[in-house]
Amino acid sequence: MTAKVKFYDNSYQPEKGLTYSLIAAICKGQWIFVRHRDKLTWEIAGGHIEKGETPEEAAGRELTEETGAFTFRLHSIATYSVESDFNIGYGRLFLAEVTALKDIVDTCEIEEIILSEKIPDNLTYPDIQPLLFEKVLDYARAKGII
Repeated sequence: MTAKVKFYDNSYQPEKGLTYSLIAAICKGQWIFVRHRDKLTWEIAGGHIEKGETPEEAAGRELTEETGAFTFRLHSIATYSVESDFNIGYGRLFLAEVTALKDIVDTCEIEEIILSEKIPDNLTYPDIQPLLFEKVLDYARAKGII
């Protein structure tokens, strides 16, 4: 089954709660993508919201851990859901305007990052990530960020 992605208002709180924070990050006009140690494909930074953490706190933590971003501005864009194989998960989608990078903190998980003017072709989740990235692009264009 192909995954179905749906977008909701930024303030939407599903009964099940939010599980993920996903952060499309831009730095000096280029998008940041991460490659996990065990994969050959690229992803938008993100991860699980930990117990007691807000989606915004999780977004900041994951962005720093996975990309090395340490100076940035977060924009909360939308709540989203991904439905596949009769399971549904909810997350919050963010845009980060990154002004400074340092070394990746989460070297156990992340092998490397790339800076690119567009989304890579070889994605870990090719039926999900382009839709999320397009939502971020629409937001960034509307706000004059790109």
